[in-house]
Amino acid sequence: MVSIEGMADFWERLFGAQPDPPPLLVVLTGLVALLVVVTRLPWRIARNAITIAHEGGHALVAVLTGRKLHGIRLHSDTSGLTLSAGRPTGPGMVLTLLAGYLAPPLVGLGGAWLLAGNRITLLLWIAVLLLLAMLVMIRNLYGALTLVIVGGAVLAVSWYASPQVQAAFAWTGVWFLLLGGVRPVVELQRLRARRGMPASDADQLAGITPLPAFFWVVLFGLVNLTVLVTGGLMLAGPLLAEAGLT
Repeated sequence: MVSIEGMADFWERLFGAQPDPPPLLVVLTGLVALLVVVTRLPWRIARNAITIAHEGGHALVAVLTGRKLHGIRLHSDTSGLTLSAGRPTGPGMVLTLLAGYLAPPLVGLGGAWLLAGNRITLLLWIAVLLLLAMLVMIRNLYGALTLVIVGGAVLAVSWYASPQVQAAFAWTGVWFLLLGGVRPVVELQRLRARRGMPASDADQLAGITPLPAFFWVVLFGLVNLTVLVTGGLMLAGPLLAEAGLT
């Protein structure tokens, strides 16, 4: 039976604030995340995390707008698919399609807000809970294995790792979501320019609104860049404080 003291320690560990990270950690984790985003093989592997956030964004907004969520599939080529039922047009469908490319940096922004308050363990546990919630809706083996591996890694770090390792892991992950949200938008437009992508989120939005697909691609890019700058300033708080700029 768990004692009152044990529960108090657990809640303190979960909601308590960790010490401010060294400014060097903020810089190094940002550089590591940037290196992963701009290099081919690391990006090819780490892009699965962006796909998880992308499809999770579709799924969450579909449910919030009253659509019936049928399931999510994650594929080994880092693509994904979220199936929902409801009106094929209208605000609900527009918001559901919009959510995919915007979700990774917006999730990163939420993470940056938590890290700005040094709530590292809370951030990691929220990530685990979101991954578990998404696992329920996964409809293929690769997707399930991916979520179990990612969720298990985050849980292990949150429970067993030292505060320093937790901080490095959390800052790298949040930097990656913020930075990694920009590259898929660039890749999307490159693919569209070469051969067209009638099934892309932007092209589907063009099919149910009066606005062309390029408008939606630009919107994805502008929002994600704005979120990157905002989240980056939050993450750089210890660095700015060291420089006397806050």
